[in-house]
Amino acid sequence: MNISKTSLGRSFSHSILKSFSRSRLFSKGSMWIWPIVGTILLLILGFMVRTVVEESARQTVANILQTILDADVAALEIWLEREESLAEVMAEEPRVQKLTAELVALNQQKADDREALLQSKTLVELREEFESELEHLNYLDIGLISLQGRILASSRDEPIGRGDLPIQKSALEAVRQGKATVTRPFESVFVRKDATGELKAGLPTMMALAPVKDADGKPIAALSLLIRPEVNFTRILSVARAGSSGETYAFDKEGAMLSQSRFDDDLKMIGLIPDRADAQSILNVQIRDPQVNMTEGKRPELRLAERPLTRMAASAVQGEAGIDANGYRDYRGVPVVGAWVWLPEYEFGVATEMDVAEAFRPLYLLRYSFWGLFALLAMGAIVIFIFTIIVARKEQETRRAVIKAKQLGQYALEEKLGEGGMGVVYRGQHAMLRRPTAIKLLSIEKTTNEAVARFEREVQLTSQLNHPNTIAIYDYGRTPEGVFYYAMELLDGINLDDLVKRYGALPESRAIHLLKQIAGSLAEAHQLGVIHRDVKPANIFLTHRGGVYDFIKLLDFGLVKAVDGREQASLTSTNSMAGTPMYLSPEGINHPDAVDGRSDLYAFGAVAYYLLTGTTVFDGESVIEICMKHVQEQPQSLSERLGKPVSADLEQIVMQCLAKDPAQRPQTAGEVILELSKCDSDGQWSILDASQWWEQKMPGQASQGQATQIQSGIQAKTSSSSVADATLIMNLSQDE
Repeated sequence: MNISKTSLGRSFSHSILKSFSRSRLFSKGSMWIWPIVGTILLLILGFMVRTVVEESARQTVANILQTILDADVAALEIWLEREESLAEVMAEEPRVQKLTAELVALNQQKADDREALLQSKTLVELREEFESELEHLNYLDIGLISLQGRILASSRDEPIGRGDLPIQKSALEAVRQGKATVTRPFESVFVRKDATGELKAGLPTMMALAPVKDADGKPIAALSLLIRPEVNFTRILSVARAGSSGETYAFDKEGAMLSQSRFDDDLKMIGLIPDRADAQSILNVQIRDPQVNMTEGKRPELRLAERPLTRMAASAVQGEAGIDANGYRDYRGVPVVGAWVWLPEYEFGVATEMDVAEAFRPLYLLRYSFWGLFALLAMGAIVIFIFTIIVARKEQETRRAVIKAKQLGQYALEEKLGEGGMGVVYRGQHAMLRRPTAIKLLSIEKTTNEAVARFEREVQLTSQLNHPNTIAIYDYGRTPEGVFYYAMELLDGINLDDLVKRYGALPESRAIHLLKQIAGSLAEAHQLGVIHRDVKPANIFLTHRGGVYDFIKLLDFGLVKAVDGREQASLTSTNSMAGTPMYLSPEGINHPDAVDGRSDLYAFGAVAYYLLTGTTVFDGESVIEICMKHVQEQPQSLSERLGKPVSADLEQIVMQCLAKDPAQRPQTAGEVILELSKCDSDGQWSILDASQWWEQKMPGQASQGQATQIQSGIQAKTSSSSVADATLIMNLSQDE
């Protein structure tokens, strides 16, 4: 049979968990635990519901953002296609094509001669042609641009001959391939009228470009329609917005905003655009993350050029489309949710965003409501907890007052004799019988339904035992104040643990005399299906009764296990180790729920070993070490431990009881008594020896008159005691 520290650790940890589960924290009387359990369950349920609701809310927000983005992009694409179509229609006018061909030829002949272009009749005719279109179309200008990017025609003289237009190269490349397109917004290098009619340079401008073709269908120039983006482009992107904080805007691959923001006034306040009446966000705001919420008065640590693109912009410029319903900072540093798409044909992206605070406002209300309910329940639990403590203290004070008054029903308490795992023992006296009594009270601090049930079980099981060597129970009760107690016979004497510690190992004859009595008590218990499970010297009392000395009383059946009692079994935790490590059987360590009477006999053997040698079978620095030795190591023989011979018959009985395998031990306590009776030393400890020992070692426990009476009557002693012993042995053998 082997055991490891791991299995022992599991056994101990399981025992601890079981003990905790049986503790008063979960007793029916502990009302305060249920609100706390309810609070924890509500918290767990709340988090689960919150997760589901948040996920649902995020999905809903994501769907809304995607819908708005799709609507805005669809409207934008319709507008862009319309502008391209208008430019194509004008570029396909025969007169426009004829005049364009002449102007292109003139430009080729005099490439650097701007004056030649300005003075040509062809330019005048083109202006007349375009002027009629400008009257009913909302364009800033209509012009012609060579395939190399030089302005050939315009309603104004300033741009003529210039070739430094800041439009993307892909736009002219599309024209060369015979396709119409629209440029992204750019800063005009020429003065033009703003919204107030004032001429200014650097204003945002867009161009719709369409190829003007020659007779062979080849592009020879680009017809350009000059568009004001802050009016048309921005208006298209404002078709659909989410709430009061939602906006849709366009941006280029450098992160520059290409449309008008709805937050221009706020942007002036936080310094992202100049605080001027004519200042606007288009082409002036960078879609970069300030890493702080600037609307709250915080200032970013990095300069504008050093700031990274927002999470949305960084994804979009890579050509990606996406949705982020978890939240990220926008160019103001405000947490937003957003959806975006990149339009590669026009080389800009479009994003729609909404403040997180507005997007999830219903969710926040739900969250605050949940935390409010949780706080109320927690407060209720705390109030009940405090109330329970107050009530418990009052009850304890009442019980202490009863004990202090030293009156429990018919019993008067005298002095405190000792304290055990579950209760306190007092010397007492019955009011009517005047009989000295030991009264055991359940500890006030341990008065729970579970503890009371175990206390009652101890009394009920012990009261079923009638053997003279088993402690006798007189009474059991509960005071009106809730103090639980039972009365048992009062013993004067010494327990075997103190006996050996004080006077050393016992002679074989005396040890056999005591061991037979212990075995007799166990025999009756086992016949009734009761296993003690805590047989040890401290639970075996040496006393005198009716003038008979060296009389054994087996105590403390608080850990007993009823083999056939389902109700009792539920109160003794499965897999928990009961008993004292120095006297635990191997199976009691490995399988504590599967012990039987033979486990008590192992402990009996360990007690015998202690009485005969004055030492325990095994010792160690820790409980685990001792338990491992009980399971793995063979004990020293009695002779080896003592350093002198021990009777072979007695040594054999003790070592058989200490066998690792229960099948190799004596199977009943009756067998042990029979074997002990066969020992040569049996019967050599006389009544006179016992009385003299008590008179010498414990004079306060023996009276001189009794000792004299015993000494005078010893001469008349016959073999009746031996006959009585034999009769007891025969009866036990038949019963077992």
